[in-house]
Amino acid sequence: MKVFALFALAGSAAAFAPASKQGASTQLRALSDMPGSTAPIKNFDPLGYSSIGSDETLAWFRASELKHSRVAMLATTGYIVQAAGIHFPGMLSKDVSFESLSSMKPFDAWEAVPDAGKAQILGTIFIAELASESQGTHYMKGGSYPTIVFPPIDFSGVSAETLKVKQDRELNNGRLAMIAIMSFIAANNVPGSVPALSGLDMF
Repeated sequence: MKVFALFALAGSAAAFAPASKQGASTQLRALSDMPGSTAPIKNFDPLGYSSIGSDETLAWFRASELKHSRVAMLATTGYIVQAAGIHFPGMLSKDVSFESLSSMKPFDAWEAVPDAGKAQILGTIFIAELASESQGTHYMKGGSYPTIVFPPIDFSGVSAETLKVKQDRELNNGRLAMIAIMSFIAANNVPGSVPALSGLDMF
């Protein structure tokens, strides 16, 4: 499962398949108008994804970044909570207690979860993905970007300026979280690869 996590991250990056070409300047202007284009590096796009394909392609990239940001924030928080020994009371299954899992490294704890529990977790993620992709007009056809399925958050009463600030913060925090969880995975699988995490019990 440790190696699977690395392949999953690599696969998500490989999923960016190019479509038809468009002018880079037009796409960069669109990028500058999107949430997340903030100081100190506006229009940060070193691999030129904004110039690949159509407006629909750019919308798919943004939705992917948004989803990965949210998942990374949850994963980073979960890893830190697990590493701190915080856990639910009682039993996860008839043979595995939450307390026993809290004494393990987070990736070892995942390995110890029964297969039925893993299936329930992955199944819930699959259902949430279907729900977020099936609401209203799809974002690749001009609709809104995926929202948080649970708990639902209503921003209808928030002004456009305030909403833009919140979206910028979510994306920037998510980008940092993606770096963080990738660092955690690297430190867990390749000892010494992240000097700042070397010597810590949970890596």
